Amino acid sequence: MTGHPQSSAAASIIDPGTIQAYRETEYRVLGGQPFTLRVGKVCADLLAAHKLHQVDGSAFLTACNPFSQRSGDAANANRQAELAAELTRRGLTFAPGIGQHPSNDWPGEDGSLVFGLDLEAAKALGARFEQNALIWSGADGVPQLILLR
Repeated sequence: MTGHPQSSAAASIIDPGTIQAYRETEYRVLGGQPFTLRVGKVCADLLAAHKLHQVDGSAFLTACNPFSQRSGDAANANRQAELAAELTRRGLTFAPGIGQHPSNDWPGEDGSLVFGLDLEAAKALGARFEQNALIWSGADGVPQLILLR
């Protein structure tokens, strides 16, 4: 056990190729000082953002393309707006972002880096928005792929 809350790919119903694509995707946080999250690699900018927001964890979430089945732009925009409304309702601070694989043909997906969201709450939101996975980072600033199915 690595000590990280990463779910086991062996126990997942998600296609191994899809899981690999999630691991390779760049999760870009936009806004004031943009930075990129990469699974398994410490991110100094993320640690600085955690300090700025006085939190020890965050989650990168999307509501787009439920269960990695492509949806239209309008449907994805509506789902992402619903996620933003839920985060706002909960009083959470979040920054816009986009998840984009560096080389495959999957279009970038809008997302949000949510500050101070614990792992269980992140998993519940990911499940509610029919996602296969999410990115969660603890106090060590190392983004981890968390499989939800």
